[in-house]
Amino acid sequence: MESLDMELILTDNPAIVSGIVEKTIQNVYPHYYPLGAVRFFLGLHSEVRIEKVMSYEEIYLVMVHGNIIGTGSIRKNEICRLFILPEYQGKGYGSRLMDLLEARILEKYPKVHVDASFPAESMYLKRGYQITSYEKIETENGDFLCYHTMEKEMYKNGK
Repeated sequence: MESLDMELILTDNPAIVSGIVEKTIQNVYPHYYPLGAVRFFLGLHSEVRIEKVMSYEEIYLVMVHGNIIGTGSIRKNEICRLFILPEYQGKGYGSRLMDLLEARILEKYPKVHVDASFPAESMYLKRGYQITSYEKIETENGDFLCYHTMEKEMYKNGK
C-alpha cells in the first residue's frame, strides 16, 4: 500500500478543482445515478460554480508524492466537495482527507455536516456520521438525485 502522507494545499484555481471533480463524477457516478442526476452533479461542480464559491469556501488540492490526487472543500462546518481521482480510490486517501478536513472543522465547530452522495455514504457511516435527512431533487428527463444529509458530532473523547 502507498504511503498515506498527504499534503493539503489551499487553491485558487477552479480549473484544476473542476477537472478532478469532472473526471471522478464521469467515471464513478454513472454506476450509482441516472444520466440526469450525473449531469446535475457536473453542473453543480462546474468551473464557473467553483469560482463563485471560492470567496467563502476553503478549497484544497490533495497532493501525494508531488501528484494532485483529489480535492476537498470546507464551508463553515460543512465538507462540501470531496473527490479522490478514480485511480487513487480504495487506497485510504478519502479517509485520510476526511481526517484532515474534520480536524480543521472541529477546531471551530462541535459537529461536521456533509451531503452524502451514494458512492461516499458508506464511508461516512463507518466514520460515525448519522443520517439527518433524506433529500430528492428532480433533474432532467424526470430523473432524480437522491442523497442523505449527515452529521457527526465531536464527543468529549475526541471521536
